[in-house]
Amino acid sequence: MTELLHALAAYLHDVFIMKFDGWVALGFVAQAFFTMRFLVQWIASERARKSVVPAAFWFFSIGGGLLLLIYALYRRDPVFIAGQALGLVVYIRNVYFIILTGRQSSAKV
Repeated sequence: MTELLHALAAYLHDVFIMKFDGWVALGFVAQAFFTMRFLVQWIASERARKSVVPAAFWFFSIGGGLLLLIYALYRRDPVFIAGQALGLVVYIRNVYFIILTGRQSSAKV
C-alpha cells in the first residue's frame, strides 16, 4: 500500500509540478473558460426555472475552444485539434445567429 501511495505521489508530482510550464497554464485557463460556460448556463437556467443557453455560454465556448485549440496544436494531438476546431465552427455559428437575431430584433422596434 505504501508503494502504491509513493508511486501515486511521484506521478502527481511529475504531472503537476515537473511538467508545469506556460503551455500547461494556458491549458488550465482554457479549461476554466469551458467550466465558466457551464456555470453561466446553470445559473441562467436556475433563474429562469427552465433550460436556457445564454449568449455568454457561446462566448466562453469560443474563448475556451480557441485556447484549447492553440494548446492542442502545440501538443500536436490530432484528435484534440479536430475536436476543438470543429467545435469552434459550431460556437461561432451560434454567436452569428445571436448577432443576426439581435440586429433583426432591434430593426423591428
